[in-house]
Amino acid sequence: MWQTPSLPARPAIILLVILLFADCPMRAGADPGNPLPWGYELWLKFAPVSDSVLASQYRASLEGIVMEPVGATQEIAYRELTEGIGNMLSRPLLPRTTTSGGNLLVAATLDRLPTRFREFLGERKIPAEGFLIREVADGPRKHILLTAADDAGLLYGAYRLLRLVQTHRPLSGLDQLDAPKARLRMLNHWDNLDRSIERGYAGFSIFNWHTLPDFRDPRYEDYARANASLGINATAVTNVNANALVLTEAYIDKARALADIFRPYGIRLYLTARFSAPMEIGGLDTADPLDPRVSAWWRDKAGEIYRAIPDFGGFLVKANSEGQPGPQNYGRSHREGANMLADALGPFGGNVIWRAFVYSEEDPEDRAKQAYSEFAPEDGKFRDNVLLQVKNGPIDFQPREPIHPLFGAMPETPLLVEFQITKEYLGFATHLAFLPKLFEEVLQTDTYREGPGSTVARVVDGSLHGKALSGMAGVANIGTDINWTGHPFGQADWYGFGRLAWDPYLSSGQLAEEWVRATFGNDPVLVASLKDMMLRSREAVVNYMNPLGLHHLFDTGHHYGPGPWVDDLSRPEWNPVYYHQADASGIGFDRSATGSNAVAQYAPELATRYGSLETCPEEFLLWFHHVPWDYRLRSGHTLWEGLGLKYQEGVDTVVGMLADWQELESRLPQEVYRDVSMRLQIQLREARWWKYACMQYFRTFSGMDFPQGMEPPEHPLEYYKALRFPFAPGIRPRWN
Repeated sequence: MWQTPSLPARPAIILLVILLFADCPMRAGADPGNPLPWGYELWLKFAPVSDSVLASQYRASLEGIVMEPVGATQEIAYRELTEGIGNMLSRPLLPRTTTSGGNLLVAATLDRLPTRFREFLGERKIPAEGFLIREVADGPRKHILLTAADDAGLLYGAYRLLRLVQTHRPLSGLDQLDAPKARLRMLNHWDNLDRSIERGYAGFSIFNWHTLPDFRDPRYEDYARANASLGINATAVTNVNANALVLTEAYIDKARALADIFRPYGIRLYLTARFSAPMEIGGLDTADPLDPRVSAWWRDKAGEIYRAIPDFGGFLVKANSEGQPGPQNYGRSHREGANMLADALGPFGGNVIWRAFVYSEEDPEDRAKQAYSEFAPEDGKFRDNVLLQVKNGPIDFQPREPIHPLFGAMPETPLLVEFQITKEYLGFATHLAFLPKLFEEVLQTDTYREGPGSTVARVVDGSLHGKALSGMAGVANIGTDINWTGHPFGQADWYGFGRLAWDPYLSSGQLAEEWVRATFGNDPVLVASLKDMMLRSREAVVNYMNPLGLHHLFDTGHHYGPGPWVDDLSRPEWNPVYYHQADASGIGFDRSATGSNAVAQYAPELATRYGSLETCPEEFLLWFHHVPWDYRLRSGHTLWEGLGLKYQEGVDTVVGMLADWQELESRLPQEVYRDVSMRLQIQLREARWWKYACMQYFRTFSGMDFPQGMEPPEHPLEYYKALRFPFAPGIRPRWN
């Protein structure tokens, strides 16, 4: 018999936010029953359906709900469905104990689905974490059936159904069978224990380690809810530049409190492990992975963690990179270090995620080649529970990079692609740059490792080499700002990453439209305008920062603004001059066969394409070639002219984005209109700064006049070189 459940009230986040923002005026026209400031609810504000005809159709399809939730996850799904649909239809979605009378929503996992509904499944199988949403006929009635193989799938299906109504999609004839294509869908927080965030631009860390485990901020559950709505199922809550204290007893207890909150939302907690922890907190005199005392220490530590957190995901490790300790301190390989940790976690079902972001100041090889050289020879030698986490490109989250050559090159090793959701190199939280456009570009790139069609997406979902364990990781852009991400459109980057982690074949256009509809409503003019603005925003940033394959021109330390002249840092590969190599003859890094031969690390099809000046895509021209200033581009312009015009094109695109935004003022909430208007003004000023500073500097080598069609710089080069920003946000803490 179906029972009407008795559910606990949702966390008292509304009261908390009222107290925090008691002095904040509500915007004109705001719902007086919803005191949350704009942006806090992200894409989960289930506002009433504004189209009266469509609302009537939804009400006819969803007259009540038949569901008997069992366990915390199913209770969350029930609460989301009843509250969310009730809000959108402006009337309660009432519980029913029987399917007689009315068109109903019937929701249950397969093991609890009434027998007579099983016939609607036919031969269709629902994978783990997947779900089926289908309109089914029951005599004169038509029900919406939501079913799944497990609790997580039921929750994901609930959010999908809510999104369909929220974005005004028809329910008539609905038949969606969906499941995640990648097993691990993960956020990486570069959050420190003192609540600072390396490369964080939206306030402090939401994780308050000082007050944990006793004070459980309601925001933790809202964070888990947002992730679950996208299908994100794992999170590493501490910085990869790790602090060993997080593995002490007190902090394990704090981590346990977070894991308890995340668990009902299908999210497993990971921690970053500092490789020298046996020495720093364990009293050993070495961290050599082949020392029996060290391996025993890690086994004991794993047991301690799993006693507190039975579903602990495992360790994320940055080792022997940028000063972090690792196995190479003891003459051991990355493989030996990773396998030692994997042996400690293996008996408990845990994973080791080992970052492939490594480069050494002692290694004179092109930095773009070092990770491949370190890891490709080790393919097939890692334990089954070791995953390599590989940045999308071979340098460091640049506005545009070619794909990392490791993708597809290690068929025996599970790989995660690592994207940066936070905008370290794309304008922090003041520039609009829709990052799913970048993610899509990478995922759709063909590696050719197994012939045509061997895309990065097929590496990510494991299908290229038959890997059950693979996925995506994203460096989070989340902080204590009331809208979570600083820039309101930063929410779209979090949203788009989560959706692509679920299905890496989705288009950035679909994701932009989904997010706009969920966040701003379904006004067709607003949807079309904002979608168009978002889809052209990332290319604008590429053009005014790093056009034609230029890269790593950022000022030192904080990476805020241009610094192509920087040449005095202690390691050559930390200096922008290392990457652009401008001189009187031309500009660009020669990675062809006549240079570092980095092209040889790619499959022959890509090596040939990138290695020839005639066939190299112009967006990667200066990444792979040192090109004369008077070289003719395909447009007919010289390289020097094309460079200046690309910088100008980036600026002009921002001018257009600002104008488009201003035309939408009457259709937008005033607080978000003002917020984004100010940020776009900053973006425009800084886009011009990038253009002026870089072209002034590169002119000292080309000796040429600025091209026609490019606004000339406002100041001499010395002005731009003298600018200083000692407190730019997101700098790595010195103690780290």
